[in-house]
Amino acid sequence: MSSQNKSVDRSFEDNGLAMQLFGPHHSHIARIENALELTILTRGNELSISGEADAVDTACNALDALYTRLAKGLEVGESEVDALIRMSDAPEGNGVKDAEITIHTRKRTITPRSALQAKYLQAIDGAELVFGQGPAGTGKTYLAVAKAVERLVRGEVDRIILSRPAVEAGEQLGFLPGDMREKVDPYLRPLYDALHDMLPEQQVMKRLESGEIEVAPLAFMRGRTLSNAFVILDEAQNTTAVQMKMFLTRLGENSRMVITGDLSQVDLPRGTRSGLRDAMETLDGVKGINFVTFTDADVVRHELVGRIVRAYNKVENRKQASAPYETGNDD
Repeated sequence: MSSQNKSVDRSFEDNGLAMQLFGPHHSHIARIENALELTILTRGNELSISGEADAVDTACNALDALYTRLAKGLEVGESEVDALIRMSDAPEGNGVKDAEITIHTRKRTITPRSALQAKYLQAIDGAELVFGQGPAGTGKTYLAVAKAVERLVRGEVDRIILSRPAVEAGEQLGFLPGDMREKVDPYLRPLYDALHDMLPEQQVMKRLESGEIEVAPLAFMRGRTLSNAFVILDEAQNTTAVQMKMFLTRLGENSRMVITGDLSQVDLPRGTRSGLRDAMETLDGVKGINFVTFTDADVVRHELVGRIVRAYNKVENRKQASAPYETGNDD
């Protein structure tokens, strides 16, 4: 940020919305002050913002976007305040415009919480195949499921297919106790959780029973053509190159496919190359495919998660620097 200081006065037409914008006991204003290291004085529905010029501009953009959310009837809490600060400060983002992107599901309206999340949603709208790669907590899978549910509810696709490789079981599901649902549920639980966040319980169960929503291990995809569907492969870093090629070639007419994963968390046997890495390198530059790579700066799950990811990245970087000739388990 530049060292030049500036002061800006702002007012908000609707007093009721202004009070919601400021937050309980002006907690939202305090949050913006602390995050951007500036001073905000309030008087009725008016604000006076003082501090470094870039920080003041970021605060103004964030406040405008938050007020716009409230005017549309959307909620504003601490997480939304943090998100809009992050998005307004991101050099690659479009601030208020990005914040206006919405996904409508039966239970909630979802908006991006970082500039890259906005880019990711735009990529899903614009391409038939999207790769979302990056650390845990960046919303890769959650946003993809939200998009899938939105399209299903609108009637734009006939079904949703959610899949993960069951690496922990070596895909040998037949050796596990219980019926098929009991065998695969532990590996697919995060996908069920996302669905229940977006659809009423009864609808989730009804659509699972009818086949409109299918949640299945990667091994179950072989030999199929997935048409008129929104298809998501989660934890794709744990696929082999052969499995990934098999899955990608399932794509049928009027379908969208999103591949998500984290190349820092490969659980494959040592010496086995990750299918996610292989696909991203092989398909780079292929028309109709978009790639979005998240970083620890995009972690939105919890502030502490971002710090944890950064700490692990530092250790991993030190290891790589001290042993430049060692290869990882996905090379």
